[in-house]
Amino acid sequence: MSFGRLERTPASQPMSDINVTPLVDVMLVLVVIFILTAPLMVSAVKVELPQTQGATATEAPRAIAVVIDKAGTVYVNDRPLDAAALAQALEKTAQDNPNTEVQLKADTAVPYGRVVEFMGLAHRVGLTRIGFVADPGSAPAP
Repeated sequence: MSFGRLERTPASQPMSDINVTPLVDVMLVLVVIFILTAPLMVSAVKVELPQTQGATATEAPRAIAVVIDKAGTVYVNDRPLDAAALAQALEKTAQDNPNTEVQLKADTAVPYGRVVEFMGLAHRVGLTRIGFVADPGSAPAP
């Protein structure tokens, strides 16, 4: 060995194979995320809407969706609410924008009195625009 010289080891050769393990790991994580979030994108409240041959619904500038199911439970934007929470939610909506339209979806098995109670509550807090949502299928002839 001479002065100023160091021994060198031969450099390793570059790898010519593609490592797909990280790609597979990322893809599996994405598949799991999609599997878990897909059921959350569907509306959870199932109701049987009455059918009518009337005009199709138009979009309001601002609207809230209220659903009354067969059991009489009231859902506001897919969240079940009791009577006190319903009154508070409607009051807050009326204070934010009194022209907000209430889009009411009531199951055919819901008693008419329950629908009228809700309408009275909505009018009492200041929401006067109530739209009834129906299935646009063929209605039976009267």
